Amino acid sequence: MPKTRKEYTDAYRKVVEKNFRAKKILVCGIGHDEYNKISACEIAKEIWKALQIAHEGTTQVKQSNIDMLTTEYELFRMKDDESIQDMHIRLTSIINELHSLGEIIPSNKLVRKILSILPSS
Repeated sequence: MPKTRKEYTDAYRKVVEKNFRAKKILVCGIGHDEYNKISACEIAKEIWKALQIAHEGTTQVKQSNIDMLTTEYELFRMKDDESIQDMHIRLTSIINELHSLGEIIPSNKLVRKILSILPSS
């Protein structure tokens, strides 16, 4: 239930101010199409959740994507007609997607992976 200005406490004002700032930051950082997805949201937390679901999906979808990318990483091989640069770009793309979903592969594991998939020549 909305409060009148007379009913605002200092703590409530701070909460309202923080919410306003967070909403402003989120709204300024998105495009017109994204804005349409969140325009009905009233608080910053709702905006964040809507954007998170729109980009990452639900927790189940996110875990499914992580599993799929992890399998793709584990089965990754260099193609016969592929240059080392192209292979590295493909592998980096998989690694970056995993990283964006919160799954971080240690650098020593990446080095071992690259060395194991390089052709002997």
